[in-house]
This record gives sequence, C-alpha cells and structure tokens, in this order.
Amino acid sequence: MKILMFFHGGSTNRGCEAIVRAGVNLLKNENKNAVVDLASMDPTTDLIIPNIDKIYLDDFKPLKKFSFDWFISSLRVKFLKDENYAYKKMHKDIIALAPKYDILLSIGGDNYCYGEIPSIYVLNKEIKKAGKKMVLWGASIGEEDLTPAKIEDLKSYDLILARETLTERILKDNGIEKVKLCADGAFTMEKEELTLPEGWEENKMIGFNYSPLVLKKNPESKKAAFALIKHILDSTNFKIALTPHVIQPGNDDHEALMEFYNAFKDTNRIILLPNNLNAIQYKGYIARMRFFIGARTHATIAAYSSLVPTMVLGYSVKSKGIANDIFGEQKLVLSLEEISNSEKLIQKFKEMIAEEETLKQILQNRIPEIKEMSKKAAKELFEIE
Repeated sequence: MKILMFFHGGSTNRGCEAIVRAGVNLLKNENKNAVVDLASMDPTTDLIIPNIDKIYLDDFKPLKKFSFDWFISSLRVKFLKDENYAYKKMHKDIIALAPKYDILLSIGGDNYCYGEIPSIYVLNKEIKKAGKKMVLWGASIGEEDLTPAKIEDLKSYDLILARETLTERILKDNGIEKVKLCADGAFTMEKEELTLPEGWEENKMIGFNYSPLVLKKNPESKKAAFALIKHILDSTNFKIALTPHVIQPGNDDHEALMEFYNAFKDTNRIILLPNNLNAIQYKGYIARMRFFIGARTHATIAAYSSLVPTMVLGYSVKSKGIANDIFGEQKLVLSLEEISNSEKLIQKFKEMIAEEETLKQILQNRIPEIKEMSKKAAKELFEIE
C-alpha cells in the first residue's frame, strides 16, 4: 500500500508537523508494509520527522506573470471563462505524483474553512480521473463554511475522517455520507523533555500561546490578553511560560509573544520559550506546565493530551468540537469576540483554577479514549473499498 500525504505547508507550523508526525506513525503501526510519502511546500523543514519514506516538493504557487502558462491561462479565462488550466498547473506536482500511489491522503483538514477553493476541486477531479482513492484526514468544517460547490467536492472523497463530532454531524446533515469520526492524530504524538530553562519553577508554570492570526482577526484581543497576564502576575504566585507554536515569516507566534515578554520581564516571573523547537519538544515543555492558555489548536492538543487543564482563545469549529468531545461541553473555550473582553478572560481563568482537579480527572478519564479514537483513523483508511 502506497500513500501520499499532501497539502502540507511545512513544519515551521508545529501543528502541521504534529499532524504529519502522528499520522505517519499511526499508519505504519496499523500497516507495517505501508509506504508513506509526503508532498510538502517546504520540504527542508520536514527532515526532522522520522519514518517518512520520501519527501517531495509541492511547488504550489500562482502562475508567474507573463510566463507561457500565464498567457495560455489568460486566453482561456478571457475566451472560455475557464480557470482550470491555471489550477492544474498550480497543482502540477501532486497531479504528476498521483498515479504512483494507491491512496492520496489530504492532510489539510482546515482547507475547507477558508472560503471557496476551486483549485482544490480541480485537483481532486484529477486525482479521481487517475483512478485513485482519496481521503481527507482530520477534517474540521463548520456549517458556515459549506457551499454547494464544497458539498459536491466533499462527496467525491472515498473517506472523510472528521476529527470531532461537530464536523461529523455537519457533514452528514448535508448529505455527505462517507464520513467516519476519529480524533486528531496529534493526541498520540510523543513528547521530548529538554532541560528546563532558567526561571522555570515546577508546578507553578502557566503556558500562554498567542498568535498573529488571532491578533489579525480581533486586534482588541491583545489588550485583553495583556490584562489577563497582568492579573495572573498580580493576584497569584504563578509564573508564565510564553509558548510559540507557529514560527513562519508573517505568522510568527514568537514575534507576537516577544511584546508580552518585554512588557513583563522585569517581574522575573515570565519566560519566553525559544522559536527553534520542534513539535515534540514544545509538547515536552507544555506537559510540565500546571495550566495552559492557547490560541493554536495543536498547542492546546499538546496540553490536553498531557492532562494539563487548558483554556482556548478564539475558537474555531475544531476547538469547539474537540473540547465538546473531551468534556461534553465547550469547556473553557472562548469565541473570537469574547477574547477582547478582559473581564471574560479573567473570569474563565479563575474558573480553570477553581476547577483544576475536576478538569484533570476528566482528562485522565477521557484522553485514553480520545487516543483510541485517533488510532481509529488509520484503521478506517486501510478498510476503504
């Protein structure tokens, strides 16, 4: 069985790295003879991930202006209203690789959350033309994300593995039948424990992750986040461990968190974790924290799966669904609108502290079950007809 993972932007997004790391291990644990290759838009960043058999460059980008393909595409758009030529050229690497594989595994579980995506529809049609099985891995899709074109495209998959019950229900309610419930594979990802940094105090660290993506969507959220950290430092004896999880140019958590560090460093109760750790190393630090507050979904998954009580900033359908599947409710998950309300943030923080033991008990009971749900994804994949 030969499998190609694709729609991977590279491992400077440690959440994407976590998906690949965990996914490769789940697939190979389920089928020792499986060959699992990866198409990546930044392959040099993925060399840190073990067990991938081969890594290809997916050189996905718009057509270069005034190139031959650009001229051909422009003529087709002008006279035939046809953009498919351009989309095929943009996805040429995946289209060329498809015939070599039994299963094309799209690991861009969030891709359907960002508006209309006609280039993906064209690519998927080319994969099906090649006679290949097509699977969407770890999907998260909200009701507001669906359009008639998306629904039609999603029906073309041989299997969709929804990573939480909200997505499973939404897809099935919209007539998409080949959906199976699993859990995000990153729940099963291992951790690596590095030496603790200077200033770390065991049992007193609160992890804090904030992202430029949240800042862009709700600029007022930064002021509220500052107020939350000030409250923690003023009213408790906890320390703060600022924890980046995406370090891409223009989308760099470390840069965003540097503002927080500079504002509070004179308290000697705040540290900033470095920007060069991999996903399992960040998880190694997160696992040794007392509490975690995070905007990046896979940073919060690292916390949940390490039995660390967690508060989520700026929810999406995936964070709502994941919390609901763990706790039976959207526990300590704040909406994008709510996170600009400092009083709401502080209230939820106090709730997390007050319910620490209850939260830990629920995590101890549920996380083993969630991990089994993660493993189910690989079983389902190898059983598709």
